[in-house]
Amino acid sequence: MLQLFLLTLSLLPWMPVFHCKVTMDGEYSVLEGGSLTIPCHYGPQYVSNVKYWCQGKTREFCTSLARTDDARRIGPAVEKVSIFDDPVQLVSTVTMNNLKEGDSGWYMCGVEIGNLWKADDVGYTNIKVIHGLSAVHSQVSGEEGSSVAAECVYSERLRDSVKMWCRSGDPRSCRSTGSEGIYEDSSVVIRDDRIGSFTITYKKLEKGDTAWYWCSAGQQKTPVYILVTPLPTTTSTSKSTPPMTNKPPTHLAPPQLESKETWHGHTHLLAIMVVCLCIIVLGVVVVVARKLWNFHRKDSVLKEVAKMKAKYNGYSGDVDDLESVAVVFLNKNSEEVLLH
Repeated sequence: MLQLFLLTLSLLPWMPVFHCKVTMDGEYSVLEGGSLTIPCHYGPQYVSNVKYWCQGKTREFCTSLARTDDARRIGPAVEKVSIFDDPVQLVSTVTMNNLKEGDSGWYMCGVEIGNLWKADDVGYTNIKVIHGLSAVHSQVSGEEGSSVAAECVYSERLRDSVKMWCRSGDPRSCRSTGSEGIYEDSSVVIRDDRIGSFTITYKKLEKGDTAWYWCSAGQQKTPVYILVTPLPTTTSTSKSTPPMTNKPPTHLAPPQLESKETWHGHTHLLAIMVVCLCIIVLGVVVVVARKLWNFHRKDSVLKEVAKMKAKYNGYSGDVDDLESVAVVFLNKNSEEVLLH
């Protein structure tokens, strides 16, 4: 039993569930000739451990590119690959400069354990270095009359290519930087930094500038949408309307407000009066209907009595004649009465 317990303890460091693994994004894409910065996060137990960056997917066959214990480190802006450790934020940052298509592949960010009984904790990512052109923002917008800029980035092999800016569907609208890397007219400025990006700046947007455009470098191109929004009407009105010198008398305004309030008050009172009148008329109709109904019932009873009297017209009316008289009703619905 004791041996099984000791064996379990010896296997715990090899089980990832019992410690915090190095974490990082699983994939990155970057244009050829560009730079890439990758953060690697680790647990607090690894603050004092050495961090490293290597190319490959297995520790045994991973080519070391940078280590935090390398005394020959210069800096991320100069070196091809560099690594910087921030123990306060618990993150090591890797920077790769001037990437080529051949740099594409799997990379490993690791924490060196230096223990025979435990392997290094590592994280993996796949880097894709691509050749081409892309827009920093696929849509830019600005108010009419303002200035706005669109930026397009390109790979290393497109640095010497002519950069162009064209309105989609209108080849005659194309503007190119030429050999000097710059173009400018009364409305647009195009500047190529000859490193990896060129910028298109509209000096003063017009309503008709809203459209799709193309960034172009060599045979590569990418779309950008320019949206021109109108100026706020309140702002333009306040700026364009001159101050009034002859103002109308202020005493005329209150009567207008008073007449509106009076009209609303009269309308409310009229509605109440109409409702009350309807209730009164309805009550009168109910009372009249009830009286007519009672009169109709009384008239029916009198008619029945008259019929009965007509049938007994041979009756003398003397009380003595009723001493031996019996009244017999034939049935419930019968109108005939027999006297015996």
